[in-house]
This record gives sequence, structure tokens and C-alpha cells, in this order.
Amino acid sequence: MVYAGQAPERRDGGAPRVVVFDPYDWKIHEDPYPSYRWLRDEAPCYQNERLGFWALSRHQDVLAGFLDTDRLSNRQGVALERQVREARQVMSFLAMDPPRHDHLRNLVSRGFTPRRVRELEPRVRELATGYIGAFLEKGECEFIAEFAGRLPMDVVSEMLGVPAEDRDPLRGWADLVVHREEGKAEVPPEGMAAAARMIGYFSKHVSARRAKPSNVDDLTGALIAAELDGERLDDEDIIAFLFLMIIAGNETTTKLLGNALYWLWKHPDQQRKVMQNEALVPGWVEETLRFDPSSQLLGRTACCDIECHGRSIPEGARVALLIGSANRDERYWKDPDVYDVERDTKGSLAFGQGTHFCLGASLARLEAVVSLQELRRRLPRYEVCETGIERVHSSNVRGFARLPLRFER
Repeated sequence: MVYAGQAPERRDGGAPRVVVFDPYDWKIHEDPYPSYRWLRDEAPCYQNERLGFWALSRHQDVLAGFLDTDRLSNRQGVALERQVREARQVMSFLAMDPPRHDHLRNLVSRGFTPRRVRELEPRVRELATGYIGAFLEKGECEFIAEFAGRLPMDVVSEMLGVPAEDRDPLRGWADLVVHREEGKAEVPPEGMAAAARMIGYFSKHVSARRAKPSNVDDLTGALIAAELDGERLDDEDIIAFLFLMIIAGNETTTKLLGNALYWLWKHPDQQRKVMQNEALVPGWVEETLRFDPSSQLLGRTACCDIECHGRSIPEGARVALLIGSANRDERYWKDPDVYDVERDTKGSLAFGQGTHFCLGASLARLEAVVSLQELRRRLPRYEVCETGIERVHSSNVRGFARLPLRFER
């Protein structure tokens, strides 16, 4: 038996007979890509009977899974863990199918129009330069704690009307919500407690805003004032969306920033290109999203029996769409394991596709491009202190909990 974090090799140089793909195995968090390759080659429609899910790993299958809302439903959300699927308070429109999904998405999308996102650029740049200035003279920093974990939280919090003094506690709770203990296919007690605290916080936040309506320009105010099918949204719908924004709108961008700095440093030839040409920064972001996406998998529920690669996924089964694998599929990409900031990344599934394409994709891209532009200007020569690295341990989010840097100004 070969576990997911191990290189899939046999004595004769071929692939092993069996790989156990377990997203809760911490070994896979170090490098899941050899196992993804085995899945694509040997088990493109894979079943983990112990954990009760199926997995699709090839680009064409993952893309089809995102687009086929008739056969793969979002009604039970995108998480694999049962506790998350059963928690009504955190089930936002990610856990809905059309048409209700489309109606609610249309309501909240007003905060993510191209114009609204462009208007945020000066504020994002101001936050980025401020955080860089705070550690620039030291010649070193812990990048996640001092930059990547703070800027996205500030941006999302300002969009939601969350006061500055409440952001650090929310960030800490969000970290606990996504953390998974080694080998355990469940949310740990600390994570459930943190989720309860977040729900309690946003319950008070929404109640206070209902009692004293003020700024309808932020998303909380807009959702309270909005109507869906002639009815106002109830508190549970609004709280679930705010919960989603703090988790998805913060954690994934934090990981994207850390991954971008790490992989550019690991590829000195690409680092030289970027440092010589700022126009390559957007390509740096997009290639990082393809090469090592923050969101590695998203769950769906089969609405009927599905035939796939000679196997039958039964109705009601949980299906994991492996984004990280699809973005390295050699059937779609040329030299997929090569990190190339000048690559054409059209076809990347880092933000999903179809009806549930990530609502905050344009905001995440803006935050990443602006942040990396400012870091490039002020930290042109940096290196990662690998001995101090710590990875996040999550079933679906990939990135760093700690990323120490040293640099010359």
C-alpha cells in the first residue's frame, strides 16, 4: 500500500498497484502531485470506500463536473466533512443549485462588479505599502503573519463593514475552521468551536445593523436591504454569506500570496524574469494559481448514477473534483510540472467554472497583483528560510501557515 504523500514508484520503476488518496493524510500536504499523477493514469474515477467519497482527477472530467449541475449538485455544499454539510448556518449559496443560487448570487455580486473591484485598487495598494513599510527595515519577516494573512482580511472586512479591532480574532477563528488533524476526516472540536464563535459574531453584527441601518454601500447593509423573490433575506442567509466571505475571501488569497513568493524563489530563472519586468506580475499570479492552487478540491453530490471511466458513481455519493490535479494534467497542459510565468494559463480551474465560478476571483487577482507589484519593488532580492516553513493542514486548502523571508531592501 502506498500512501498519498509518497512518490508513486515501484521497484521496476512503474506506478504502484494502489494509492490511497486521503486528503486528511498530512504526508499529502507536502506534495500531492505525484499521487494526482497516479490517479489520472491509473484511477481517473477513484473511490475511497473508508472515507466515503469518489474523486475525479483529469482536467476534462473536473471541468465537466463543474459545468454539469444536473448530475452533480451543490445542495450539500462543497466540503467533504459531514459536520460542515449539516451546518445550516455556514451553508451559503455555495450549497444551492439554480435557480435560487442564481438569484442570491445576483444580489451579492453587486459588490464584485469590475467597476467596484477597480475602485478598491488604491486602498489595496495603500494597505500593501503600509504592511511592507512596517517590516522593511528589519530585513526579514514572517510573511504570512505580517502581510499575507492581514491584507486580504482587511479588504474583506472593509467590504463587510467589520471594525478593525475585530479582524484579528476573525482571522484566528478562520484558521481553526480550515485546520484538520492528521488522518481524521472530521472538523476538530477547536474548529467547530471557532465556527460557532464566527456565527455568533456575525449574528450580533447583523442584528446590530438591522437595529440601526447605516451604510448600505457595504455588503452587509446591501444584503439586509435586498429582496429575493419579493422577500427579504433572513439572518441565516446573510450570516452564511458573511461566514463564506471570511473563509473563502481571506484564506485562499492568503495562500495564493505565500505560494507565489515561494514558487518564484524556487525557480531562480523565473524570479529573474519577474524582477526585470513588472509586466510579468499578472502572469506570475496566474501561473501560481495553475501550478499550486490554494483550493485543491471541491465537493459535489451525485444526483443520479454516473458512469465514468468504466465505473459507476451511485446517486447520493460525494464526489471530489480535484482542481490541483486537473491543473497539472499532461493531457491538457504542455510540461505541466514546469513553473513558467509566461505560460498561457487559459483553462486553469483554480477558481472553478460554470455557475459556481468563484464570485471573488477578480478581487483575489487584484489583491495578488497589487501586493506582488509592491513586494517586487521593495523586496527585489528575497529568499525563503525553509527551515522555518510550516504548511497549513487542511482537506482542501493548500499553502503556508508560516513563511519566513530574508531580504535586501
